[in-house]
Amino acid sequence: MLKRLVLSTLLAACGLVRAELPEPVAKAAAAHGIPEDAIGLMLMRGNSVLLSHHPERAMAPASVMKIATTVVALEQLGPVFRGRTELLGSGEVVDGVLQGDLLLRGGADMDFNEDALVHMLEKLRLKGVRRIRGDLLLDRQLFQPARMDVGLPPFDESPEAYYNVIPDALLLNNNMLQVEMVSDARNVRAQALPMLHKVAVRADMKLVDAPCARWEDGWRLPGYERNGEQLTVVLRGTFPRNCSKTYAINVLERQDYLERLFRAAWSRLGGEFSGEVREAPAGAPAPATTPAMRLLAEHVSRPLPELLRDINKWSDNGLARTLYLSLGSLQADAALGSRPLEPLPVLGPDGSVVAPLPSAARAEQAVREWMRQHRINDSGMVIDNGSGLSRTERLSPEQLAGFLSAAQKSPWAPEFQASLPIAATDGTMRRRLRDSPAAAHARIKTGTLNGVVAIAGYVTDANGEQCIVVGMVNHERTGNGAGRGITDALIDWVARNAAALKVLP
Repeated sequence: MLKRLVLSTLLAACGLVRAELPEPVAKAAAAHGIPEDAIGLMLMRGNSVLLSHHPERAMAPASVMKIATTVVALEQLGPVFRGRTELLGSGEVVDGVLQGDLLLRGGADMDFNEDALVHMLEKLRLKGVRRIRGDLLLDRQLFQPARMDVGLPPFDESPEAYYNVIPDALLLNNNMLQVEMVSDARNVRAQALPMLHKVAVRADMKLVDAPCARWEDGWRLPGYERNGEQLTVVLRGTFPRNCSKTYAINVLERQDYLERLFRAAWSRLGGEFSGEVREAPAGAPAPATTPAMRLLAEHVSRPLPELLRDINKWSDNGLARTLYLSLGSLQADAALGSRPLEPLPVLGPDGSVVAPLPSAARAEQAVREWMRQHRINDSGMVIDNGSGLSRTERLSPEQLAGFLSAAQKSPWAPEFQASLPIAATDGTMRRRLRDSPAAAHARIKTGTLNGVVAIAGYVTDANGEQCIVVGMVNHERTGNGAGRGITDALIDWVARNAAALKVLP
């Protein structure tokens, strides 16, 4: 068996035939009725291909697509890159009154949360501003289109869930409400944070006799009701008696959410505001372009390597999508953290400018150009949003291995590898391979969708040498741990072997 594997591996490396699957991988697939043809593998050490199985086949990657986004972003934007949010004023402060509008400009700040907004407003109060005479303008125009979420059909049956949040350049708190539900034998009470201006929560939930741990079985899509200025979030479905749970939901329209959080926070700081909150007009000026528009406060995100750990270790779709769009919108700036790219126009038949090139299209251009520079064939690759939360995205095992190989040789290799989940230790790999020699050594990005299970990363073999490992399974039977069993068997096999992973001279 070993001779046959080594020979077929050598031939596969020469591009002549595909190799047989390692025996544990083949057994795991057979045990669940998953055909070997549904599996794509790539195993490399250095520049040597040790094992390949359907390496050029474009397959659904699920969240291992984040490998492509994070590798290119780290290389293109660098480790000092930070998104930023700016608060600008268009008038002078006279006797504590700002004589003009405020403009809140989004800059793909992935850490822009309630605390950041409050801190910016505190700076405004320290400048002596007590009352804002004008309006608050919200500038989301860094990404084009500015509101990609509008009119987009939901990805699945849980549009309110955190993993489904669609980003924009001025996304506050990920638009999430932390809803606490507490029941006794007769009633369900609900409350939510953060506190929003004139927003209440009501639990229209039927109490049932069920284990508290199974509370999600009765959860139904929440909604909200509007009565004048008052909004009421309505929780629906069933809920167990004598149970307490907290769940984050995205249910409010994000314009409402930001306005009501702003009004509540500004009021708590003793500020007065009676104006409107509205979208900034297209082409709202930057501080450098008009003396009347002054920078009053700012917030910058953590450096990119810290954000990569959140993206890859916990497979954060929203952050990955924001980073992908940033590739088409921003460049690093040593002083500011980041600054916008000059827009690329889309020209009409007569040569006139129709619109700016969409941010996602420009990001895709950046990824493909990076691949060409690193001699990675981009044929068959399909990029939708850069996170893997997509039915259309495609990558081949060979392409994924190319990203990992380039990252291994990058000056930022330590930063990238530190972002990957560690087997049996943290992130999405924290409960996997605890009894394997890969535990605490393998650094693996995972991916899961209906019909898709994938892994990609670095595994130390039995000789202590780092290998690039990619495993992808596309089949309707990947659920209930079947696909994960196949990919775990691959990781474990690499970690336990050395002789079987030798390329013949």
